[in-house]
Amino acid sequence: MTATLLAHDGHIARVQGIQVGHFTDPRRPTGCSVVLCPQGAVGGVDVRGAAPGTRETDLLDPSHLVQQVHGITLSGGSAWGLDAASGTVRWLEEQGAGLDIGVGRIPLVPAAVLFDVMLGDMRIRPDAAAGYAACQAASHERPAEGSVGAGAGAVVGKIFGHARAMKGGIGTASFTVDGVTVGALVACNALGDVYHPHTGQLLAGARTADGQQLLGARDALLRGEAPSAILAGSNTTLGVVATDAQITKPQAQRLATVAHDGLARAINPVHTMSDGDTLFALGTGQSGRSLGLMTLFTLAAEAVALATARAILLAQSVDVAGQERLPSWADWQAHAHA
Repeated sequence: MTATLLAHDGHIARVQGIQVGHFTDPRRPTGCSVVLCPQGAVGGVDVRGAAPGTRETDLLDPSHLVQQVHGITLSGGSAWGLDAASGTVRWLEEQGAGLDIGVGRIPLVPAAVLFDVMLGDMRIRPDAAAGYAACQAASHERPAEGSVGAGAGAVVGKIFGHARAMKGGIGTASFTVDGVTVGALVACNALGDVYHPHTGQLLAGARTADGQQLLGARDALLRGEAPSAILAGSNTTLGVVATDAQITKPQAQRLATVAHDGLARAINPVHTMSDGDTLFALGTGQSGRSLGLMTLFTLAAEAVALATARAILLAQSVDVAGQERLPSWADWQAHAHA
């Protein structure tokens, strides 16, 4: 079943009207990712984690004036990484995209960040230039996955300490039904463990004290083992769910809400006090078709679950001078079968 996840060929850029780009900083494990919809898309957001870092999420409220946005920025760098969205705004303005205000256009770009500043020099973090570079790299082609973009510095399974964690990353998936595509892009930097969404197999997360086995954070907590002291906001899974179905702004909001079911299928524990889990939804309408909401929401949750697992399966181990090596799923498998 893991091979099936790796063989999945769907991706978010298959959604009509969507482009995706990454910037990965070569100086330390960090970066940002952009999901662009220059022609506009109705948007929604659902923040489930208790420690989010976000920008421009209020305008996505269904009762608020603005009906469309022009891109989403996901970034590492904690609160500093919000600056990457400014680069996305500048790039979109140069392309003539944005809300027409008569004297010009204002690109509307909500954003969210994850905490990756424990890996290497924290003074290196995504800025406006990084966001602009991610836009320059954006295309309709399949986006890179694993330890790139917003997932470059992602780490999972930190509930019993950073040194016992494993490498996270970014992944994508999509499904098409009746000419309508729903896709997801997920950067997984979760406090909890990550599971195979179909089989329940533990893929990655907290390791035992000797680092040689997966602990199983859920079972350890149920046994009464106390988690390590956890820095608030030091974890977060971010994502974008996009569809080319014709949907309303309230429906986009509900799409973001239901998409969190996909996180719950792949991450445990999820939506904790130390996670800032945030999912955005975009509806470009460019398929010219509608799809029943039951089907649309089912596709969204499934795409998020698969994208989350792929973020782990395609991650790469990271070595940072003076720090413990964080193994990837691939290296862990190689070690287990050596």
